[in-house]
Amino acid sequence: MRNVAISAAFGMLAFAGAAQAEAPKLAPVPAAQAPGFERIREADLRADLTFVASDALQGRMSLQPGDDASVQWIAAEFAKAGLQPAAADATGKPSYLQSVPLIEYRPNPAANTLTLRIGTAVQSWKAPELIGGFRDDLELAAPLVFAGFGISAPGVGYDDYRDLDVRGKVVLVFEHEPQENDPASRFNGTGNTRYATNRVKALNAQARGAVALLVMAEPNRKHPSNLERVNRIGGSAKRVPPLPGQALPDDELRIPVLTVSDTVATALLAKAGATAQALQSAIDQSLSPQSRPLADTTVALHLENTARSRGVSANVVGLLPGSDPTLAPETVIISAHHDHDGSSGPEIWHGADDNGSGTVGVVALARAFMANPVKPKRSILFAVFAAEERGLLGSYYMALHPLRPLATTRAMINFDMIGRNEEPSDQTTGLIEIPKDTTNRLNLIGAAYSPDFDRAVRAANRSVGLDLDDRFDHENALNVFFRSDQFPFVLKDVPAMWFNTGFHPDYHHTTDTADRINYPKMTKIVKLAYLSAWRFASEASPPAFVPDPAGH
Repeated sequence: MRNVAISAAFGMLAFAGAAQAEAPKLAPVPAAQAPGFERIREADLRADLTFVASDALQGRMSLQPGDDASVQWIAAEFAKAGLQPAAADATGKPSYLQSVPLIEYRPNPAANTLTLRIGTAVQSWKAPELIGGFRDDLELAAPLVFAGFGISAPGVGYDDYRDLDVRGKVVLVFEHEPQENDPASRFNGTGNTRYATNRVKALNAQARGAVALLVMAEPNRKHPSNLERVNRIGGSAKRVPPLPGQALPDDELRIPVLTVSDTVATALLAKAGATAQALQSAIDQSLSPQSRPLADTTVALHLENTARSRGVSANVVGLLPGSDPTLAPETVIISAHHDHDGSSGPEIWHGADDNGSGTVGVVALARAFMANPVKPKRSILFAVFAAEERGLLGSYYMALHPLRPLATTRAMINFDMIGRNEEPSDQTTGLIEIPKDTTNRLNLIGAAYSPDFDRAVRAANRSVGLDLDDRFDHENALNVFFRSDQFPFVLKDVPAMWFNTGFHPDYHHTTDTADRINYPKMTKIVKLAYLSAWRFASEASPPAFVPDPAGH
């Protein structure tokens, strides 16, 4: 027995040695970047996030005191780190706060009505057949037209508005985009493109003179509609009373966007000369638009709010000026958002992962870069955005009112949910495959729009050793690409990527708390962003932007 035990012991040692030999060896961190890299510490992330996601901040609802407190904390940390204020207050004095004016409103689903008139026949619907609201009370009636997917994509050679007059009319469109289940589609294969969002479709309709946009789910869909997907989350999506809407007073989008049920959509298309299923099939088959006026068909909308008020939140912004006089005017953005879903009675939506994790990650990077004696050549703008949960409002505001020129913004790293292990949840079940082990996994979202960006991050990862995953760039059911603050900058042709650790059962629930964070992995993610940002801010050739990524 003793000999057997000795043999087993030697066998175990040999196995352990082989396992160690097979472990990938990490590349050394460049010496000039090492002091800042070592400044990123797990203990700091844990302490900061424990505060940001605490009961004291009451879930950081936009325009509420808890979120105001988070704004002041971030600004104070930027100042302590030594960043320069990147904005100015009303008097022109330098400030860490870019004010974001907001309108808060509560739609009245009991009163909001869509009325369809075809000839002398009239039908009307309210919630839940009609979903959405608008920042202003509104009364309108106009002819209805069908505009396919509502997309104009010259780089893809597709235009639903070719030969279609929508001036003064209400436009009805499908969600998503054509051929989304075809890996070879010119619309980024099975992934989403910029054209698939309701906002882009509404701006396109508005630019052509439309007065409202109605959105229906694709009749031949192989996934839940956007509304069905949101309802699967539960949590804050099912709040009573529901969360208020918020909007930018000077938003470039000025027409209402409402979602209609399949039942309503069928009635609206009664004069289309084909079923909705046939219309989508015809588009998908040959990318041939099927847009058309709907004879004798008019729509009336009555929208009102039970409450409406104005307030001001803030994007928290600090600047590290570049060290090279020639490249310092160029910018790399490192971002996150500070708000979450607040509280309701005794319940608090702590938002530790979403997005306390990203908030403290940006603060940690500010400290790291400022602690590093050598500074990158390009300037780095650290931005923690307002009102992301209400519709990416802070980032849309900065994209409309940039603090530094977007034409010379070379890259953007956005943190949103960088603290958890991805796990099956009601939102994702049956829609995306989750690897068995996600304890070291980071999702990179948006690489299709800049393969150069992706290559730089993967090169930096040789010094960190995370498992990098691009699944969310190749799916279309979850709309992940549109759902965080890098997206308004992608719309402005800025190479931008979202670092994300995936969904889990606590997403948008009160159980998203600081004790459930994977702090060792989060620390590695922040370190990867540090090394990646160094590359973007110092390499001679910044990443290129690809306006219309195609499938393969």
